[in-house]
Amino acid sequence: CALPIWKFIHQTVSCCSLGVLLSLTTAAQAPAQQGLREVTVTEIPGVVAAGAKWELAWQGTDNADGMVGTPDGGLIFAQEQPNRVSKLDKDNKVSVYLDNPHGPGALSIDSKGRILAVERTCTDPGRHPENCKEATAISVLASKGGAKPVPDRKVLADNIDGNSLGRINDLVVSKKGHIYFTSEGVFFLPSGGKVSSFGDNLRTNGIMLSRDEKTLYVTNRNTVAAFDIPADGAPKNQREFGKLEGGGTGDGMAIDAEGRLYVTSQPGVQVFSAEGKYLGLIPTPRAVISVAFSGPDKKTLYVVGAGALGPDGKEFKTPEGVRNNAKTIFKLAMQAQGFKGRAK
Repeated sequence: CALPIWKFIHQTVSCCSLGVLLSLTTAAQAPAQQGLREVTVTEIPGVVAAGAKWELAWQGTDNADGMVGTPDGGLIFAQEQPNRVSKLDKDNKVSVYLDNPHGPGALSIDSKGRILAVERTCTDPGRHPENCKEATAISVLASKGGAKPVPDRKVLADNIDGNSLGRINDLVVSKKGHIYFTSEGVFFLPSGGKVSSFGDNLRTNGIMLSRDEKTLYVTNRNTVAAFDIPADGAPKNQREFGKLEGGGTGDGMAIDAEGRLYVTSQPGVQVFSAEGKYLGLIPTPRAVISVAFSGPDKKTLYVVGAGALGPDGKEFKTPEGVRNNAKTIFKLAMQAQGFKGRAK
């Protein structure tokens, strides 16, 4: 589910929230199949209990991606095609959080509480990107988040040495204000500085920092690469951190309070210890692309899955030749707690 620059982005439009528990009973260790599937969650000690049930929190037909938990136990998610950021509260109620944010694809919240995004502008490959004139960018969307965000857009970077940043995938922001993001490769934007690239032979998508921000993780096909982060923030010492033993390719990532890494993939969320040991797969009702901890005490795991049910209760489909952008957000009660030292 990761492509260079023109990432295959799964999309959705707002539809009413559905607070129903799914009955998920059979294993899903094989590569993802199209549509909703039944799964059984098995125990990963200290992470999730056996038999934990996924709850359907939201679904729609026009994108949900790049989400991040908010301090009130909700989360915000990017909706590129309808050009907005939406918010899902802890009770599964959805609302528009920010309007007209230039095609947001992924979100983060920095140590100042500002909302940041990768802006894909008009580069959706289903919308003739060869005619796109607006540069993609890393931008601040709001100077203050919370219940009432304060829109205050500021472009932090829209090029690297005069060249396009491409169709940007994901980003993460350190406490020092350094930004790390992925497009066709992986990039570093120091606080107040200019964009530079780093890493070799990477096909990237998701990106995440360790709790102490001394290690940067990047998905690379069916593996996760790691870099050391020295005092100046510039990554070095590329190496393999772990392999997705559950199958598929990596997309979005999250970390928990113990430093464990959670990686979305077609079969589900694959979990690694802080040392890179593969701990297991949390199978999901759909192939998943984004993951975040939120909810009360940050002990709820949220994922975005590809596809959704339509108003008739059947799998939403589009006419031949039209991209199906439907998405579903699920949530799961966890034993693990999300990392509280940083929003993402």
